[in-house]
Amino acid sequence: MQDELIARAEAWLAEDPDPETREELAELIAAKDVPELTARFSGTLQFGTAGLRGELGAGPVRMNRAVVIRAAAGLAAYLRKQGETDGLVVIGYDARHKSADFARDTAAVMTGAGLRAAVLPRPLPTPVLAYAIRHLGAAAGVEVTASHNPPRDNGYKVYLGDGSQIVPPADAEIAAEIAAVGSLADVPRPDSGWETLDEGVLNAYLARTDAVLAQDSPRTARTVYTAMHGVGKDVLLAAFARAGFPEPVLVAEQAEPDPDFPTVAFPNPEEPGAMDLAFAKARETGPDLIIANDPDADRCAVAVRDSADWRMLRGDEVGALLAQHLVNRGARGTFAESIVSSSLLGRIAEKAGLPYEETLTGFKWIARVEGLRYGYEEALGYCVDPDGVRDKDGITAALLITELASELKEAGRTLLDLLDDIAVAHGLHATDQLSVRVEDLSVIANAMGRLREQPPTELAGLPITRSEDLTKGTDTLPPTDGLRYTLDGARVIVRPSGTEPKLKCYLEVVVPVGSHAELPTAHAKAAELLAGIKRDLSAAAGI
Repeated sequence: MQDELIARAEAWLAEDPDPETREELAELIAAKDVPELTARFSGTLQFGTAGLRGELGAGPVRMNRAVVIRAAAGLAAYLRKQGETDGLVVIGYDARHKSADFARDTAAVMTGAGLRAAVLPRPLPTPVLAYAIRHLGAAAGVEVTASHNPPRDNGYKVYLGDGSQIVPPADAEIAAEIAAVGSLADVPRPDSGWETLDEGVLNAYLARTDAVLAQDSPRTARTVYTAMHGVGKDVLLAAFARAGFPEPVLVAEQAEPDPDFPTVAFPNPEEPGAMDLAFAKARETGPDLIIANDPDADRCAVAVRDSADWRMLRGDEVGALLAQHLVNRGARGTFAESIVSSSLLGRIAEKAGLPYEETLTGFKWIARVEGLRYGYEEALGYCVDPDGVRDKDGITAALLITELASELKEAGRTLLDLLDDIAVAHGLHATDQLSVRVEDLSVIANAMGRLREQPPTELAGLPITRSEDLTKGTDTLPPTDGLRYTLDGARVIVRPSGTEPKLKCYLEVVVPVGSHAELPTAHAKAAELLAGIKRDLSAAAGI
C-alpha cells in the first residue's frame, strides 16, 4: 500500500511543471510522510458547478499548476466538441497565490488547443471577467479565484459564452474531458500566442456601471470602503468617481491586494471580526454607510449606524432595499433569488406586479432566469445589471446602494428607516443562519442523514407543516442536496455548502406588523423565534 502510494506520488512529481510544488512533494516522498501523501493522493479535486476550489499544494487533491493544466485541457476539449474550434476564451484572475500562474497556464493550453485566448491585463474583480465574456463575444471564460476562502485556497471558475457560470450537464461533460487527459507532456503549451488585453475592456465595464444609476439622482452619501485585501479598490474608486459620489474613505490596512489576508481570519465580510477595521474607521470619520467587497469583489457588504454603533446589514436586508429601490424607480422584468434567500423579495415583486422566480442556490441559476431584471442571494451577492454582468457584481451593487442612501439622506432618512417601511408593508421578514465549519466532511453527511431519518416535527414550538427532501426535486426546482421545512410563520433550509466545508442552515421567520409602533415587539418576537429554531435544529441535526 505504501509502495503504491509512493509510486503514484513519484509519477506525479515526474510531470509537475512547478518547481515549488515539485520541491514540496519531493520532501514528502523522501520523508515517506504517508498521512500527508494519502491526503493529497486519495482521489482528485472534483470539478463541479463551482469549477475547482481547494487548498494550494502538490498532488491531485490540491490546487496547483498540474491540476489547472488538466482542467484547462478538459475545458478546451469540451469547447472543441461543442463546435468552438477557434473560439475565444477570456481569462481573469485575482491576486491570490498562484493566480497569475494559473491564468497563464490556461492561456497556453487554450492556444495549444487551437482556441484563441485573451487574458485580462492584471488582477481584476470577477464581474469584469463576466462582463468581458459577452462584451468580446467569447465562447467561454475562466476566472482564477477562491473568492472569500482562506488564504491557503485557490479556485477555477468556468463561464460559458452567455456570460454565466456553468450548470449541469456542462459540468459533468467538462469533468469527463478532464478525466480523459493523459500525460501532461501530451498537452501542448506554447510560450506565446495569446493576447493580453489592454484597459479597453475595463473602461467598457466602467462605462456600463453608470447605467445602473438614475440620471440626476443625488450622489451625496459618504462611504467608508474596504477591499478586504482583494482586487476591488481601484475599480470601485473609478466607478464612484465616474458616478460623482464623494470619494470613499479607505480602510488603509485592507486596501491593497495581499494574498496572505493578514488582518482577517477569513476574508469574508460575513465572518466575525472581518469588518472590525471598517467599523473603527467609520467611528472615526462618521460616514453615511460602510461598503465592503470580498477579495474578488463580486460580493458587496453594507453596514449602517444603528443607535450608537455600526452593524452589518444582512444580505437579505440589502437584497430587499435594492429591490424596493428598483421598484420605486419603475424597473420592469423578473425579480429572482435562490431558495435560501428571504421570501420577502417575492412579496415586494408581487405588490409591484412584477414576475418573480426562485432558483437553486448560486448565481449560475439566478443568472439564467428569463427576463431577469434583478437577482440576489443572501450571501451578499447582487445582480443589478444582468444585461451587462450575468453574475453577482459587488461594484455595481455598491453604486446602487449608495445612490439609495443618497436619496434617503436628502429626505432626512436612512436605510434602516426604509427597512422599517418595508416591514410594515409586508411583515417583518427576519433571517439568520446556523453555519457549521467542519474538518471532517462526514460530520455534514451524518447531520443530513440524521435529519432525513428522524425529521423534526416542530422547531421553537412551531409545527412543521411540510418537509421536503430536495434531492427529489420539486415542481419548479431540479434535484439538489438539501432539506426544506415549512413552518407556521417560518421556513428552514439545510444544505451542505458547495464551496466550503460547511453545513449551512438558513432560517426565516415572518412576523405580521400593523404599524411602525409595533416594530420593536415584532423584532423581539422574531429574535426569540430564530434563537429557538436554531437551538432545536442544532439538536435535531446533532451538530
